[in-house]
This record gives sequence, C-alpha cells and structure tokens, in this order.
Amino acid sequence: MSALEFTKGQGTGNDFVLVLDMDGNLEISPAQVVKICDRHFGIGADGLIRVVPSHLIPEGKAALAEEQSAYWFMDYRNADGSIAEMCGNGVRVFARYLTEKGLVELPEGQVLHIGTRAGVRDIQKNKAGFAVDMGRWKPESTDVLVGVRGLDVARPSQGINVGNPHLVVALASTEELQSLDLSVAPRLNPEPEAGANVEFVVPADPMITNGVGKISMRVFELER
Repeated sequence: MSALEFTKGQGTGNDFVLVLDMDGNLEISPAQVVKICDRHFGIGADGLIRVVPSHLIPEGKAALAEEQSAYWFMDYRNADGSIAEMCGNGVRVFARYLTEKGLVELPEGQVLHIGTRAGVRDIQKNKAGFAVDMGRWKPESTDVLVGVRGLDVARPSQGINVGNPHLVVALASTEELQSLDLSVAPRLNPEPEAGANVEFVVPADPMITNGVGKISMRVFELER
C-alpha cells in the first residue's frame, strides 16, 4: 500500500480513521488495519472506515437494492482488522465526513441514506450534530455470563442486536456500576462468535417522569 491520505474523526469518544476510495480499488489488509489503528506505532483509532460509492462493491450493491439513494457505503473495520457490520458513532462521523468534504449536501431536516453491512441507515442533521436511526432492535436468545474486574461474580446478560451484537448486564446500584474497571476487557462465557459490545446498566426506581424512565449506563466496546 502506497501513501494513504486519511482523516481522523471522533463521535462521542469513539475515534476513527477515514479513507476515501472513489474508485473502489483500495485494498487494505487486516494486518494493515491493525497497524493503522495501533495507538503507539500507528495513527491510533477504534476502527477504520473506507468511504466508497455503493455501486462499486458487492455489499454496497445490496444496500442500493434496499434503498436506491444510498450512494455511499461505510466499509467499517475493527481495530483488530476484522470486518464489522456497522457502528452507530462511526456512521455519524461518516456523515460528517461526507458533508465536510463536499461529497453530499444535507440540509437540516433532510435524510441521508448510508449503506452498511447491517443495512441502510438514515441520517439527519440537527443543531446537536448528526442523528442516526439505528432501526428496530431485536432481542437475542443468548446465555452469556459476563465477568468484569470489580464484580465478585459473573452476571447474566441479555443479548440485543441493533445491527451489531450487544450484551446488556443489569446491576443493582450506581455504586456497583462505578466500581467496574473497564480498562480490562470483560470476560464472556461462552464467547459469542461475532463478539459483542457490553452495556452495564442500573435501572432507576419505577418512578416515571413525563413518561420517561431514567437509566445509568457504562459501555465497553470490544475490539472484535
């Protein structure tokens, strides 16, 4: 791979390296992704995003079959080089990249359709930035115990799929939540084949304010 022009972006703390591939010819191997995302010897990132016209790659053509206006495809790779379905923060950074580079125009209130391996995602621009419709979430029948430094025993989880897999672990108190050491990856037993992001949550008391409940949460995003 010769010299590679890139842009670095972050969304809600997740950072990404973005590269534009207008011709669909750019080949980046898993080993090269690992080197690029290395925080000590590379650029450093949670993942790499190739920005490519949908009609130039098979996955993008599938997105176009779902939504004809999904001209751009987000080819997302995890920091370990593996291919990922999509990333919620990543797709918002993707939209910002397209607008900053003048590749699309997105007036406030209009919808931008972006192709991903999890299907087409709809993006809107607002005063706070970019909002993405992640689609309907689906519960999954998983039986995964999650162990993490700071908890005395592993806890059961609920599998949720929002285009990529997640495990949700309910805790008893905010004190327990704050005691977690998320600098070390949680232990998943059994380990899901595709990996999973893990959310630790503390549901609030059953009091509802204006029809909305509150919840405390911490997230660990696994490098799969």
